[in-house]
Amino acid sequence: MKKERICKKTGIAILIATQLALTACGAGKEADQTDVSEAVEVTDDTKTTTPDDSNVSGDEVDPAGPDTGRETDKGLPLIGLVTSVGGIEDESFNQSAWEGLQRLEGMGKCTTRFYEGVTDDEEFESNMQSLIDDNAILCWGIGYDCADLLMDVAKKNPNTSLAIVDYTYDDIPDNMTCVVFRAQESSFLVGYIAGYVSETHKVGFVGGYDNEVIDQFWYGFEAGLAYAANENGADIEATAVYVDSFVDREKGKSLAAELYEDGCDIVYHAAGQSGLGVIEAAKEADRYVIGVDKDQSYLAYDNVLTSALKNVNVAVCDISDAYIEGDIIGGRSINMGISDGAVGISEDHHLYPDEVYDAVMKLSDAIAQGDIIPPSNEEEYNDFIADLE
Repeated sequence: MKKERICKKTGIAILIATQLALTACGAGKEADQTDVSEAVEVTDDTKTTTPDDSNVSGDEVDPAGPDTGRETDKGLPLIGLVTSVGGIEDESFNQSAWEGLQRLEGMGKCTTRFYEGVTDDEEFESNMQSLIDDNAILCWGIGYDCADLLMDVAKKNPNTSLAIVDYTYDDIPDNMTCVVFRAQESSFLVGYIAGYVSETHKVGFVGGYDNEVIDQFWYGFEAGLAYAANENGADIEATAVYVDSFVDREKGKSLAAELYEDGCDIVYHAAGQSGLGVIEAAKEADRYVIGVDKDQSYLAYDNVLTSALKNVNVAVCDISDAYIEGDIIGGRSINMGISDGAVGISEDHHLYPDEVYDAVMKLSDAIAQGDIIPPSNEEEYNDFIADLE
């Protein structure tokens, strides 16, 4: 089933071709959120490491509560994570989270372990329980798709501290920390770049699913295009399609190929491993693609125009470190954006002019200061467009 709409706002024509899909778990709900600056000090010098399978087992210790006193046979606490379906080598979201823990281990703060390949509810709970049984002091669930399952784990293990990326609950348990990102901010910036670089004035978007989390990427991207079109007077047509999966590279590639064949010269993806297929399509079509979560230029240096960064590594590293140091982080939702160094764009801009990069950096500063507030959903997008007129 598809839904389509065409609107003309401030010089930008938007065509949305949405393949409707439902996910096993819903996208993050609105809740009271704590700005990250009130909870942890964020750093932006996260070191990138290559994920490995070095799982460290721990001595049996009585898990008498969510404290930082549990230690492994290395004399260090164990922190672990369970990935979403994309797996630890998705070149994106999950891998970034694991790199954050690896950095913390490299600092001598903890030992780390991951489990991946979540295909059903029982497997997720079994993997998470393995971390708990091995006395992990903090267990991360990566991605909104594990939200309901992680809540069940939290209720069954009230003395174990848990954390989730990309989801927040209406009622957050005391042993749960929620981390959400303002992905619409970085998406706005890459949309602005696309609005100045596109020569065909047709751009595309490939999302993993059509839901509230991916809406942040799409509507932020749309708004950035509109902002650029308002400046340069171009009529830009944007098309959004959805894979209905984060792990279907072939479908991601096929959808992107269709967008390129239809005249798009830039496609932005927010689709996990499915997005790797989008990058392959860009290489074959010799067109531009915009990466996500990490700087993905190393995957196709001549085709990745820029990347919308979601520094999950920064969040996982710093929040885990704060927990090790004894900060009370449970029972809250930590909201991270440009002002926290948690989202942004890749510094490399060899495929577009310096003046565009300089302009987008000024917009980044304006967002950080609250002068520009990119939209995260359709209602906010419509209000944003109305204010541009």
